[in-house]
Amino acid sequence: MAKTVRFHETGGPEVLRLEDLEPGEPGPGEVLLRIEAIGVNRADGLFRSGRYIEPVKRFPARLGNEAAGVVEAVGPGVTGVVPGQPVSVVPNFSHNDYGVYAERALVPASALLPRSPGTDPVGGAAVWMPYLTAYGAMAEVCGIRAGDVAVVNAASSSLGLAAIQTANRLGATPVAVTRTRAKRQRLLDDGAAEVIVSDEEDVAARVLELTGGRGAEHVLDAVAGPGVRELARAVAADGTLLLWGMQSGEPTPFPGFDLGMPALAMRTYTVTREVLAVPERMRRAVAFVDSGLRTGTLRPVVDRTFPLEDVVEAHRYMEAGTQYGKIVLTAGR
Repeated sequence: MAKTVRFHETGGPEVLRLEDLEPGEPGPGEVLLRIEAIGVNRADGLFRSGRYIEPVKRFPARLGNEAAGVVEAVGPGVTGVVPGQPVSVVPNFSHNDYGVYAERALVPASALLPRSPGTDPVGGAAVWMPYLTAYGAMAEVCGIRAGDVAVVNAASSSLGLAAIQTANRLGATPVAVTRTRAKRQRLLDDGAAEVIVSDEEDVAARVLELTGGRGAEHVLDAVAGPGVRELARAVAADGTLLLWGMQSGEPTPFPGFDLGMPALAMRTYTVTREVLAVPERMRRAVAFVDSGLRTGTLRPVVDRTFPLEDVVEAHRYMEAGTQYGKIVLTAGR
């Protein structure tokens, strides 16, 4: 038996339950993992609450698609991983099909990457979602080049910090946007060229000032909702406003009409469809992240760890929005 997190109805963190379940034997294309650490993501909270882009199809439901662990057993047809091997789980599967909030869990073998040398389980659970997302959007989709300006809101999230580091590695200039002054210095220390405090400053006006009036070539928005009207004013002519999150939970307008129909490219992006499901992009993304980890130019930032038994508290902490970097659950220790 293995302690496993499930929920029997959608709702707040309190619906999460820790139950003893038998994980089962791996079938074709599956692997049984002993889970050591689990990355907690905004998508987990949205799925749990019934507000994710993919609805819960059945109850009880499981949760989680990013983790680090050790292979215990492999199913028929699985190659490339062996029992005893440390691996990381990348989020290329639906919460409706598998869930890694557990001490032991089945996952598709296609979701596994060998643990990067020198990376401990917590780091192995904190790397792949933010860095694959950041690389895919910035290098593959936006085509960010040296000298470009990339504005990143929700900059103290794990994705925001990964985007700052990725922009620097691509030779671009990362401008971080954060709500309060409390995180300003830490963002500068972690590589932001400039920090805009949105509770105190006009974001678009400040971006235009920093760029000599031209605006930023790329604005990367993890919040969406009505705030896109303000962010769109910060985008350079022929620039891109890319939506890679929906933290606001509110309807998102197209601001081009409000701005008199400028040459504004506004698009959504999901790492699952645009990187994880595209073999060539995935190969390049893994190489980029692995080399960055080896050289130290990419450094996952972990805010806090919680034992699996404290999953409700971990989700409450995530929803409070005060973290700086990644929240990780630990299991089997």
